[in-house]
Amino acid sequence: MIGRWWSALGRRRDERVLRQRAIPDDLWSLTLARFPFLQRRTAGDLERLRRLATLFLDRKEFTGANGLEVSNEIAVAIAAQACLPVLELGLEAYDGFVGIVVHPDEVVARREVTDDDGVVHAYDEPLTGEAMPGGPVMLSWRDVLAAQESDAMAYNVVIHEFAHVLDMRDGEADGCPPLPGGTAARRAWADQLEAVLDDLQQCVEHDVDTGVLDPYAAEGPEELFAVASEAFFVDPVALRAEHADLYRMLADFYRQDPAAAA
Repeated sequence: MIGRWWSALGRRRDERVLRQRAIPDDLWSLTLARFPFLQRRTAGDLERLRRLATLFLDRKEFTGANGLEVSNEIAVAIAAQACLPVLELGLEAYDGFVGIVVHPDEVVARREVTDDDGVVHAYDEPLTGEAMPGGPVMLSWRDVLAAQESDAMAYNVVIHEFAHVLDMRDGEADGCPPLPGGTAARRAWADQLEAVLDDLQQCVEHDVDTGVLDPYAAEGPEELFAVASEAFFVDPVALRAEHADLYRMLADFYRQDPAAAA
C-alpha cells in the first residue's frame, strides 16, 4: 500500500514538473540542431527524450567550475545526451548520484599509483570527463560541444561518462553493468568484451587502425564499454558493420536499435 502511494506521488510530481518546467521549444530545437546524431531519432523518441531530459534537470544539481556559469543552454545540452542511453531503461538508472560539475575546458588531476615494489609514482592526468561512484559526474563543456562535429569520430564525452555511471550501478566500473540473467549473462557479456578487447589491444600494439572504436577502448573492459556506447549512439551503422556481436549486445542492454533508424 505504501509503495503504491509513493509511486503515485512520484508520478504526480513528475507531471507537475513537465507542466511547469518543460524545456522551451526554442531551446530544444537548438539542442537538436547542435547535435546531429539526436536528429536521427524518430519523432516519438525525441518527444520521450525531451520528457526525460526535463525530469533529469529537475532531479540533478549542476555546478559550474573555474568561472563557468551553467546556463540553460549548457544544462539542456548535457541532459539530452545523458538521457539518450536511458531512453528505455528509465531515469531510475541514474538515481545513484545528483551532482554534475561542468568545467569550461579539460582539467588536470593529480594521480598516484603504487608499483609492485611499493614505490608511489605521482603524475598529472588531463581529464575531459570523469564519473565517480556516488557522483558527481565531471564534464568539460568544450568537449561536450565537440560532439557537434564529431559524428565521424563517434566521440561523445557525455555518453561516455554516463555509460560509466550505468556500469557502476552494481559496484566498480568493470565494463559490465547490471544485467538480467544472473551469472550466465555476465559471463557471456564478459566473454564478448574480452574478445573485442583482445583484438583492439593487438591493433594498438601494432599501430593498426581501430575503426569506429577509439584506441582508448583498449585500456580495459570498462573503457571499452564506455567507448562502444559512444559509437552505439553516435555512429551505430559503423559499429554494427565492424562489430556486429558487440552491437547486438549493446542493443539488448539499452533496448534500442539506433542503426535501424540511421
